[in-house]
Amino acid sequence: QKLQDGVITVREFFTLLEVHVPIQKPRHSHVPVMSAASAAPTPLDLLYSHYVYRPKLRIYEEDCQALAQKIEELKPYADMQDQLLVNVNRSFWEVMRTCSDEELKNFGAELNKMKSCFIKESKILAHEEKATLYSRLLQSAQEQYEKLQSRMKKLDELVKEAESCLGALKAGLGLLFSLTFFPFLIELESLRAQEEKLQNVLDLTWLVCLCREVSDLEAENEQVLEQINLQKEKLKSYEEQLEKYDFLEWDLTEWSQQQAIFGFLYDALELTVVFGPPIDGDELGADPSRKIASLSFESLLDEEEAPPSSCLVKRLIFQFIESQGCWQEKCPTLSHLPQVLQDISLVVGHCKVLGKEIEFLERWGGKFNLLKTDIRDTKVKLLFSSLAAFAKFELTLSLSANYPADSPPFTVHKKIGNIGEEEISAVLSEVPPGHHYLRRAVSLIHQHLLQPPK
Repeated sequence: QKLQDGVITVREFFTLLEVHVPIQKPRHSHVPVMSAASAAPTPLDLLYSHYVYRPKLRIYEEDCQALAQKIEELKPYADMQDQLLVNVNRSFWEVMRTCSDEELKNFGAELNKMKSCFIKESKILAHEEKATLYSRLLQSAQEQYEKLQSRMKKLDELVKEAESCLGALKAGLGLLFSLTFFPFLIELESLRAQEEKLQNVLDLTWLVCLCREVSDLEAENEQVLEQINLQKEKLKSYEEQLEKYDFLEWDLTEWSQQQAIFGFLYDALELTVVFGPPIDGDELGADPSRKIASLSFESLLDEEEAPPSSCLVKRLIFQFIESQGCWQEKCPTLSHLPQVLQDISLVVGHCKVLGKEIEFLERWGGKFNLLKTDIRDTKVKLLFSSLAAFAKFELTLSLSANYPADSPPFTVHKKIGNIGEEEISAVLSEVPPGHHYLRRAVSLIHQHLLQPPK
């Protein structure tokens, strides 16, 4: 009906005749993956890009431009399918409107045959165009290959030339080295050898000097050690003497404007010093020129309760005090008082040591074959007895305030055996006066006279 009315389009007319004319839409090409990679290109990638991808892409672009131009030229004909057939070809429409269905069918069959021929011709044209494209690609590849070969040839020539220059440079350097640097190396080695010899000499000299210094230091060290040992021995001797002769035997009990009281021998002896009139301006009463009115000694020892050795010490001290006469004449002023205290301290110290010696013999006399120690007034009787020596005798020592500065006189009373005064005198002659005289005498008698015969 549309055909009869003239409102049928070209597309609808082909559909009526069962003639289908498909029009393909163009496909879009994509850039190869290797060309779109974001990683840094390698030298091989750069070569492919310069000699393969870019020339090929340029040919494809030219072919695409030609195809795009043909498509643009054919677009108006494709748009005619949506136009009315009467407007496109009125005379053809007038003929077709008068045709029967059978004639239209036959006409459609003929059109399909023509369409098949056109499709075949288009494929042939497409293949020819592809052949042309591939021939252009092949020609481009050959041209790029020739360019690459030419460039590689030039590079080979440059490499050969560089190698030749490098060889010449090495030869020149070798010649220069042999003419200038080699003698320098020989001289340098000689200098190094001389330096090593000099260093060895210096090391040996330094070692000799060091050995001498060490030897000198060792000698000095030995001298210093000897001096130190000598000083130690002297110090020890002084300490022993100081301990032996510690003269500070008094304690100040009282000091006033009128008198001073000093204690000796654990306060068993008391010295009272009465001062004379004070001197003007002497607030403390200690002016050395102040006169002394009197000096008096008093024993505070309880002789009934005290041991015999303490009583002996007290007697010897008072023996010394009485032997000095008038003490006020020896000590008229305070300036003389220190000397008096020193003299008394000396005697008190010696007598105190004597008392300790007697106490020692009373306790440990058995070790020396001493049976008994007896004290009568200022005499000490020592009873010795030895079964091994088959002897028993009594030695009596008469002590005085001068002990132990002087050897005390003695007597021997023989009771058993042959040990008498002559033998004892021979032994005691070997005992020098001094500290611990009594103990040393007893020990020597035991050692020389009371041991079993060998």
